[in-house]
Amino acid sequence: MNIIMFGPNGSGKGTFGAIVSERFGIPQIETGVIFRQNISQGTALGKEAQAFINKGELVPDNITIPMILSRLKERDCKNGWLLDGFPRNITQAEAFWSALQKEQIQLDYVIELILDREMAKKRIMGRRLCPTDNNHPNNIYVKANLPVEKEGKLFCRVCGHEGLLTRADDQDEAAIDKRHGIYFDTKTGTLAAVIYFKERVKVVQLDTLPGVKEVSAHLLAMLK
Repeated sequence: MNIIMFGPNGSGKGTFGAIVSERFGIPQIETGVIFRQNISQGTALGKEAQAFINKGELVPDNITIPMILSRLKERDCKNGWLLDGFPRNITQAEAFWSALQKEQIQLDYVIELILDREMAKKRIMGRRLCPTDNNHPNNIYVKANLPVEKEGKLFCRVCGHEGLLTRADDQDEAAIDKRHGIYFDTKTGTLAAVIYFKERVKVVQLDTLPGVKEVSAHLLAMLK
């Protein structure tokens, strides 16, 4: 089963991607990881990508797409894969679809995690990190993950540790707005890419406002 997952920052792509990955035994592939691996391993494409990065420029699609295709052909992808983080716009969607057709790689599903822009921003800014374990989910805007509050102080909902932390980039409203601006653009941005795929492959749409268990059950039931 080959899947592309879309969703704005804050919609839970990492969480739901991991659930799908475990259920179907397929790797969850992030484009950022592909870049880092190619650069660290000194591959030909990695060196080309590094040259653009060193100049502060975006890596062009004619380098990015071959990197992704190479990853999708690796042994652990023989039973399928879940791709997260690409394509980010309509131009990339068109180029990637063309490349998949040329390589005769089937795309079975597109998962679209739906969350309105205001709530997506709140979820990002509401994340709180447990100082003892970053995997303990705490979020002041997610009912299922609310930290414990005592005498005006917040405590980890999992282990009870005091002194929850915030990440600087989670509080950078300008950066969040910029990323969401690209995602929610239905003309040239990421949602334009989703619309493009809707005409070519089955798209599974999920409202991510309910709890993780409810959304996960719905998602897995739709992937057949």
